[in-house]
Amino acid sequence: MRTPPDPAALYPDVAAEGSLAAALQAVAAEQGLSPIAVAPESDLFHARVPSYAPGREALTVSAWHVERKWSIAGRGRGNGSGKPQLLVEGTTQDLREVPLVALAWRDGVPLRDIDRLASFVELTGRYEVPDDSPAHLVASEWAYLRKEARDAGRPEYQALIEATYAHPELRHLYPFTSHWNLLFSAVVPTLEAAPAGQANSTHSFSEALICLMASHDGSYKVRTPFYGPILAEATTAEEAAGVAARLLPGDLGRPVSAAPGGQD
Repeated sequence: MRTPPDPAALYPDVAAEGSLAAALQAVAAEQGLSPIAVAPESDLFHARVPSYAPGREALTVSAWHVERKWSIAGRGRGNGSGKPQLLVEGTTQDLREVPLVALAWRDGVPLRDIDRLASFVELTGRYEVPDDSPAHLVASEWAYLRKEARDAGRPEYQALIEATYAHPELRHLYPFTSHWNLLFSAVVPTLEAAPAGQANSTHSFSEALICLMASHDGSYKVRTPFYGPILAEATTAEEAAGVAARLLPGDLGRPVSAAPGGQD
């Protein structure tokens, strides 16, 4: 097992400043950028830059332990699960690239514009959904799955994602995956009383409605969730998507047409 090098030897410039937070502030000052406010807890390996934007958590900056690199991770409301979702990430060998990105995240700069600030920045595909609207929640998750499928290196899986996305009956449902299986739920609006006596719109998700599977041999299966009986087999993704659309139970609402400003 490789022994991590001495942090002070790996990051002498950071050690000289006393912490990664202080090093970020120093690099920002050298570049003439506005001051970076950082969370109090920091060491040579970790720093957090709080955001002013609704729904965004602090951007985390982490140093690697075995080689000189830094990673960023920005989380926010992006899929309606109630848990922060990873929206932006990246790894760089140059700490001087981080402050401008951190300030943009802090100030609420749109994700698509943050992506253009530095080549190391990567978007996960999810949109920010600070309003929790059903249309935007669904569109955010589709954007994430389509990007994930493009990056996965599994042509049959990407074909399935794109074929189902092409069907309005499926595209307005909330998609999610489990072990390369594609499943769908309906977003169910609920109302709960706000402290001031006004109604706040929140959402829950129905049970999984149907499951599609892509095999390495290029064949596809439609089945009941999870790993239930096989309802149909198909030789193309388009055929499987069509079968799934026809087998959906009941009236699940109108297809989503609105989409938030994204990163495509």
